[in-house]
Amino acid sequence: MERALKTEQIGEIRARFDKMTAAIFLDYKGITVENATKLRAEFRKAGVEDKGCKNTLVKQAIKDQPYGPKLSVKNGALVGMTGIAWSYEDPSAAAKVVKAFRKETIGEKLQIKAGLIDGSVLGPKAVEDQLATMPGKDELRGMLLATFQAPLQQFVALLQAPAQNLVYVLAAKEKKS
Repeated sequence: MERALKTEQIGEIRARFDKMTAAIFLDYKGITVENATKLRAEFRKAGVEDKGCKNTLVKQAIKDQPYGPKLSVKNGALVGMTGIAWSYEDPSAAAKVVKAFRKETIGEKLQIKAGLIDGSVLGPKAVEDQLATMPGKDELRGMLLATFQAPLQQFVALLQAPAQNLVYVLAAKEKKS
């Protein structure tokens, strides 16, 4: 590969790591082209960008980052065939897609090597158990909206309570007579 092309690719990979909220390192070994195409389509639907990268280029792109040494050969994230899925808006999007895809389509052939969120490196088990189970952006918005609505609903119920109690008293008095 030409040096200029390598430098360009390193810059492109570095830019993706700079704007990501989370990344997952995957091992595609053992999956068919058809399944890889399906996985990429699922990534696109979820707003996740993925790319197969040369490990040396990734190492060069992240060497200045605090998590760079953690993703070295020691934990196996940058050994062998490596695909990286970057989430830009929803940190758990890529992990959810991978978990669902492994469960439904190809079982254990697609391996998670590591995960990266907010500069913290996660192991394969943590990616599946923690990152993939985090509520997504829309779920968090729904929870926030419910939190905002709860006091108002209680307030309306309190305002209606005296009138409702009066109606109960009148109904009881009518039944008694």
